Parts: sequence; structure tokens; C-alpha cells
Amino acid sequence: MRWLGALLLLMGAASAEPQRILSLNLCTDQLLVDLAEPGQILGLSPFARDASRSWASEKVSRLPALSGTAEEAIALRPDLVVSSQYMKRETRALIAARGIKVVAFEDPATLAAARSQILEFGRLIGAESRAEARVTELDAAIADLRAASAASPRRVLPFSRRGWVAGRETLMADILREAGLINVAGEMGLSIGGFARLEAVVLLKPDLLLLTREPDRAEDQGQALLLHPALARLFPPEKRIVLRESLTVCGGPALAEALRKLAALLRNRA
Repeated sequence: MRWLGALLLLMGAASAEPQRILSLNLCTDQLLVDLAEPGQILGLSPFARDASRSWASEKVSRLPALSGTAEEAIALRPDLVVSSQYMKRETRALIAARGIKVVAFEDPATLAAARSQILEFGRLIGAESRAEARVTELDAAIADLRAASAASPRRVLPFSRRGWVAGRETLMADILREAGLINVAGEMGLSIGGFARLEAVVLLKPDLLLLTREPDRAEDQGQALLLHPALARLFPPEKRIVLRESLTVCGGPALAEALRKLAALLRNRA
């Protein structure tokens, strides 16, 4: 009867994997959609279908996007809730008080941390092999980016709407380091990030401007800044790099695509 005992142990191990998983954060949405079996996904955050920010937006049309409230999460009775460290403390406490497991993930500030997080998420939901495959893909993209890196480092300013600059201790800064580029946010004294005045950008005169999208019209004041004549004069198309926000806002499965895209852009400007 030893075989029966072994079988029961295996069945117990399999049943320990969460079968009903709820995500309450844009970045855990992406990890869940990429690594989990479709039947494991109970619901996603309200941002999952936002094409401007969510890398997984095209993959979630048939999955429920929820409001993100504690009450809704409790009513769905998930085995596991995944979210970010910025999840409201009250929301986390209400869900956990009902005996539901809640795991909050940090926003990775380096590629190494992003790599570890993918593996950790895979272990959590019983998708180790898929997570390892994703990490292998990421490692290959990192190697490709290093091969495409410039012989002489160029100074780059990651510049978003309203003048937001990603600081020197962010995932974007680590990506730029791997690409052999220098994030001029360090010269501005920005560690995590902050808003830069147009005058400061003009004085810094970086070699390249890194945008999340090429502005075509002034939808609001934040977007109008990117169309300012001074920026247009200093940074013509050949001095601009565009990496969609949906590729870099999270440290998950979109990273490999982001790194390959950046490597191709650098080769075109060599």
C-alpha cells in the first residue's frame, strides 16, 4: 500500500497550489496572466485592460476585470490574492481577516530583482517551469542588450508627461546601465524620480531623450510639455528613443520585449 500513500502525498501537494487566484494590481495582473493556467485566474485589477499601461491588455478580454475592493475580493472567495506593496493596508487587513492568503510584491528596482520576482511568483502559484522559461528569455534579452550597448556611453534622460524623470535607483536606470547608457537623472540629484523643469532639461543637454510615447498632440498640459519647441529643437527624431510605458512600468514578463526593443533602437543609432 506504499504506492497509495505516495499517491495521496502527490495529490496533497497538487491541491496545495492555489486554484482560484485574484490580482489587485497592474503588475501582478501581468505576472498572473503570463504564468498561471487560465482556469486559475479568478479576476484581475481594474487596470488590466488599460492598453496604454498594461502589457497584457490584449490577453485579458475574456477574463473578469474587477473593481479592486476588499468586499468584492472576499465575496469571490479566492485561494490567493496577489497585489503590490502599495495595496491599502485596510484592504489587505480586511481580506486577510477572512482567512484568505494575501501576498504583496515589491516593485523591482533592478533587472536582478525582476528576475527573482518572476521565479518567486512561479513558485507561489505552482508554475515553476513557465517562470524559469520566462527568466531564460529575459537573460537572453539582457545579453542582446549588452551586445548592442554603445562603445562610448551616451547620456539619456528618461522623460515622461508632465516632466517626470525616472531616477538613478529605478528599474529604468538599471536597464539603461545594461545598455551602456548614462541616466542623467543622477546629475539632477534624483534617486527614485521627480519632475524636471524644462529649463533644467535644456541646461543638461542629454544626448538622447527616452520617451514612453512619441507625442503627436497636446491632449493636456502634461502632454503639451513634450511638444515644447525647445525640446523639438534639441531632440529631433534621431535623438529620441521611444519605449512604450506598458513595456517598462512593471518588472515582469514585458521586460524581455522592452530590452529587445531597446537593443534594436541602439543598433539603428550606432
